[in-house]
Amino acid sequence: MELKPVRTEEQAFGRSAGAYEPAEVAVDAAQGQRVLRNTYLLLAATMVPTIAGAALGIQLAGVMMANPILTFVIMLAATIGLQFGIAANRNSGVGIALLFVLTFVMGALLGPLLNVALSMRNGMQLVGYAAAGTGVIFFAMGAVATTTKRDFSFMGKFLFVGMIALLVAIVANMFLHIPALALTISTLVIVLFSLYLLYDLNRIVRGGETNYILATTGVYISLLNIFSSLLQLLLALGGDRD
Repeated sequence: MELKPVRTEEQAFGRSAGAYEPAEVAVDAAQGQRVLRNTYLLLAATMVPTIAGAALGIQLAGVMMANPILTFVIMLAATIGLQFGIAANRNSGVGIALLFVLTFVMGALLGPLLNVALSMRNGMQLVGYAAAGTGVIFFAMGAVATTTKRDFSFMGKFLFVGMIALLVAIVANMFLHIPALALTISTLVIVLFSLYLLYDLNRIVRGGETNYILATTGVYISLLNIFSSLLQLLLALGGDRD
């Protein structure tokens, strides 16, 4: 079987620089748990527009894969713009509505990757493995974030720099088409956004993030990037084409 990476570089990270100020030292445990609970509930609700967007994305996969650079630019602009809109309306229902729009858009951008999976004999099985792997990472990072006494706020700037470096690598590989680099990028994305999960969840617990809409946005983006990168690796290394 040929080990050929699935090229879906148009899957961008969707994280903006404005969300990474250090966490406050003072900790309100009750408030942190309340924000965390609301974050998990809203995160569950975002799965509905994500699935709807993915269904649309599968239908538009041909167009998106034929124009990867344009898709990348539109996606990046949409996600950053929606994040600013969510931040500006974080204390109202408009913020939740914009979050649902963001999750719909990002779900649609999974279309090309899911279309590739559906074309493989074991594609749906690999989608399940990617979802299970994402869940394991999520619960592992959540367990560490909620049980440790350590403050991980120092990681914010380093993670943001790492994200910019990976974005540059993704754009470069859209022109270079180096299979080994694509696999390396996918692996590094999983590592980076697993650490972002730890960072974001730790900030919530320690009181550094008190708005559950913003918290959900960050956690969702990390999970989506982990899932898409896991699926790319699985399809590249274990995909069974008809």
